[in-house]
Amino acid sequence: MKRAVLVALIALAVVTTDSCRRQVPTLSLLVWEGYADPSFVRGFEEAHRCKIVASYMGSSDELVAKLRGGSASNYDVISPSSDVATMIATSGLAAPLDPSKLPSYPQLSPKLRALPLVRAGDKVYGVPFMWGPNPLLYDATFFAKPPESWSVLWDPKYRGKISVWDDLSTVYMAAQVLGYDKPDPAALYNLSDEQLARVKQKLLELKPNIRKIWATGGELTNLFQNHEVVAAMGWPLMTNQLRKLNFPIGEIIPRESTTGWIDHLMITAASEHKELAHAFLEYMIQARTQELVTEVTGYVPANPLAAQQMSLEEKKNLHLDDPDAYMARIFFWRHVPRRGKYNEIWNEVKAAQ
Repeated sequence: MKRAVLVALIALAVVTTDSCRRQVPTLSLLVWEGYADPSFVRGFEEAHRCKIVASYMGSSDELVAKLRGGSASNYDVISPSSDVATMIATSGLAAPLDPSKLPSYPQLSPKLRALPLVRAGDKVYGVPFMWGPNPLLYDATFFAKPPESWSVLWDPKYRGKISVWDDLSTVYMAAQVLGYDKPDPAALYNLSDEQLARVKQKLLELKPNIRKIWATGGELTNLFQNHEVVAAMGWPLMTNQLRKLNFPIGEIIPRESTTGWIDHLMITAASEHKELAHAFLEYMIQARTQELVTEVTGYVPANPLAAQQMSLEEKKNLHLDDPDAYMARIFFWRHVPRRGKYNEIWNEVKAAQ
């Protein structure tokens, strides 16, 4: 009897151990909204017999705070934008990539690959993924014609009907309205104390018009849907979402131009699934996946071959018929040496009554 029990226990132990060994690996992401949609993530999960779990960030500063706050080990893959990608690449928070595991990397835009944003020495820490602008969004039924300038946000007739992003992009936008990007757009990211004080005053003048400062894309989509706002700084993601809901949303880059971002995919230094993470990066930069991501987000793919999967109208809407001309109207985010000061100014604006 004892022998039979012992044999049964051993058999159970073997089964349990084997079951543990066959546990489905989980890849954890900390990315922008739209970058883990089931429409394209499911294919990777099925091919690699794994599970993707995503958390979403509302700003670059939120991403950095989480990585530096001791929770970096909670994530395997991140999608930093061009304003913080360099810092992450050079501060030990990201793992160097193995190019041999990324056969699609040479297909990516040579212009994007040539940028030194995610390089340190002879090592590369990220792959270009998606890029795009922070456009002016507006309710097309409310405006007789598209607004031409960011200054429309300050028009008193739109009191309580405007929304802006809880991000330094709003600071950059006010600086553009004040002309601080002339003649050198890079000046937006290195404003003086005097210029920042003027930007702060300009944003304080905007406060009466602000219905809400949005933090997530879904928030802004709902604000438009519920007719709480008529104009806002947004992302092409919200334009895409609202068009699918048959909402009459308009999108424009104003005459002052706008700022924008180049998002990269990186593997955290703390990741315990670097092999699987490399496979995920390779999957995400393949032309077919890039096209699927674009369908969800409305962003421009880093892999130009994604355009081969699109109709002529889709290519035109994404400006893939002339991406260089489109890029020329976007001042891509850069490292901000005095980021702490910029955040101080923005936090004071938010706190003001």
